[in-house]
Amino acid sequence: MAVLSNLEPKAVFEYFEKLCAVPHGSGNTKIISDLCVSFAKELGLKWRQDELNNVVIWKDGTPGYEDADPVILQGHMDMVCAKTEDCPKDMAREGLDLATDGEYVWAKETSLGGDNCIAVAMALAILADKTMPHPPLEAVFTVDEEVGMEGAFGLDCSDLKGRQLLNLDSEEEGIFTVSCAGGVRMDCMLPGAQRSLTGETGYAVTISGLQGGHSGAEIDKGRASANVLAGRTLYSAMERVPGLRLADIRGGKFDNVICPYSESRIAVPAGREAVFEAFIKEFDGILKNEYAGRDEGVSLVCEKTALETALSPEDTGRLLRTLLILPQGVQAMNVDFPGLVQTSLNLGVMRMEEDGVHLTVSIRSCIASQKAELCQRVRAIIETGGGTAEARSDYPGWQYQRDSLLRRRLMEVYRDHTGKDAVIEATHGGLECGLFIEKLPGLDAVSLGPELRDIHSPRERLGVASTERVYRLVCEFLKRSR
Repeated sequence: MAVLSNLEPKAVFEYFEKLCAVPHGSGNTKIISDLCVSFAKELGLKWRQDELNNVVIWKDGTPGYEDADPVILQGHMDMVCAKTEDCPKDMAREGLDLATDGEYVWAKETSLGGDNCIAVAMALAILADKTMPHPPLEAVFTVDEEVGMEGAFGLDCSDLKGRQLLNLDSEEEGIFTVSCAGGVRMDCMLPGAQRSLTGETGYAVTISGLQGGHSGAEIDKGRASANVLAGRTLYSAMERVPGLRLADIRGGKFDNVICPYSESRIAVPAGREAVFEAFIKEFDGILKNEYAGRDEGVSLVCEKTALETALSPEDTGRLLRTLLILPQGVQAMNVDFPGLVQTSLNLGVMRMEEDGVHLTVSIRSCIASQKAELCQRVRAIIETGGGTAEARSDYPGWQYQRDSLLRRRLMEVYRDHTGKDAVIEATHGGLECGLFIEKLPGLDAVSLGPELRDIHSPRERLGVASTERVYRLVCEFLKRSR
């Protein structure tokens, strides 16, 4: 029996469960893309699947709506595959283990991917409904949104007629998002060559217990990045124990997630083991004090481990100094929307390879010039440290449109349904709306969605009642669209 079979709207959760049954992490979307095509074929609808695995499905307007303006329903298929440290699931090959208490839906020991398969499920349920009146519909399901909006970048929009877009990729019910930050990824490399040890003692240093979270939605909460703490911890250890050598450092899987866990391996000069161990214990207390109330579970530990090679003390010093001065977190707040982060960056991924340490930094800003300036700063710091930095996946922000017919009509439906006004907000997160606005001149867009908590983490939760309310809202909007 399906786990979500007793939840309403039944069709939405039926599609959602089927989507969750197949792996669909970023870069691994062929199976879920084919599944969406299969749904379109079963429904007898026109569809298109491109080489990136983006899917577009068309449905004609119902009687009386044939000449109404088309509406685009849009979401992305890929998810951030996060799991608990002891979870054995291979998320590249296996689907999710769903659970519900009737109030929320979650996945056992992993992220849920409600961001954004709930959008796909809602759109499929609408396409499958043979009784609901609606205008011509264009359902657009993109891939790899979580790793730079690669699907939206590559999507051919020439056959899309709609100039009204409902992006179903927001996480707070009753909040209509009308503007978002633009972003860019910086791929950086700090060179360093491994050399044989000369009698040093090896240690594994682990930072764990952090909340992590979305680098757009939760960058303002002051949560610690394990990657940043690793650089700071080892630099401080190097000051206490001169001659310390770095053998390995790694943390994070996604550039848009605040890194919750890191592990490093270092070589400590013979005779300095007790000093190093005492420092780690002392610094663990410092971190617990600093992050009290924000990341209560932070833990810094070390244990001896076998090592054969490490970077030279000189390369170690250069690399750790660079990590120490690399900025992280909120850089500027927005004046027009109080409380909104305007500009930030996140060191999401760090790993040691044969040629040195590779870093991926996610930069966001709703001000293009500040985004460019932060790219300059990161590049200057990395190059000063002897490394290289290259930008990729540079996507535009979504500028607030003061006069929006779509927004006014959606707010009217919301008011009629709830008796209160929706909240209009901008987000520091990245949304695909900016790219669609570039590709489709004259496009009017609004982003909305049901309640999602702790996205991109194993604590992710999708509100059941919220999902039903948002789905009914979208359906009612479509009924009035003529």
